[in-house]
Amino acid sequence: MVQAKKKNWINKVAIVGVIVLGIVAFRYFDLGQYLTLDYIKGSQEKFQALYLSNRFLVIATYMGIYIAVTALSLPGAAVMTLAGGGLFGLVVGTVVISFASTIGATLACLVARFLLRDWVQDKFGGKLKTINEGVEKEGAFYLFSLRLVPIFPFFVINLLMGLTRMRLFTFFWVSQIGMLAGTVVYVNAGKELAKIDSLSGILSPGVLASFVVLGLFPITVKKLLALYKRKFRPEAVGPSGDQPIKSEKKETAR
Repeated sequence: MVQAKKKNWINKVAIVGVIVLGIVAFRYFDLGQYLTLDYIKGSQEKFQALYLSNRFLVIATYMGIYIAVTALSLPGAAVMTLAGGGLFGLVVGTVVISFASTIGATLACLVARFLLRDWVQDKFGGKLKTINEGVEKEGAFYLFSLRLVPIFPFFVINLLMGLTRMRLFTFFWVSQIGMLAGTVVYVNAGKELAKIDSLSGILSPGVLASFVVLGLFPITVKKLLALYKRKFRPEAVGPSGDQPIKSEKKETAR
């Protein structure tokens, strides 16, 4: 047991070291300058020529960088999505970015879970009991809603879900589907990269409102169905609201 705990701590320290090293390298070498809108727009023709000469290598390299950026929660994912739209087009760009962003998000969730979940659960387990039960019961719906609304920070959702008991496979496929609409919007905007002056201009108030409505839709429908069952079909719902009530007949012994 002691040996296992020691090995676990060594693994955690190693992962933290890799993360810190990646962030320090990102800052020290000023790699953020390559993830700005101005740099991407100025280098678009060069990247396009490189992509046409070696498509597979460019896609693989792009996905590797995108996964690293999202896994380490570094700034630049939105700009990379625009760049992918301008470089690969709508269909290929959507497929590549959808998988790269979901893989990166899942890695970030996994790291947060491995490093922090046990500590958080041990320290706040009693207070988190209701949240854990809610995540186990309806976590996919909540995650889907959060992913559909682009106003919630991408990396915050990854880290918070890592502290819950949601299965990683559920996190992966729900994130993939939930982020798809936003990915398509950004990839499609990236096709007109030269005309984009700022990231804030991509999502108009109307588009944001549409995403909010879309994000609230699955939870709203689920709650309305539960309300309908409780109000109009009380025999189908038990006292907890989940289990059906089974009628039992008791026979008296004669």
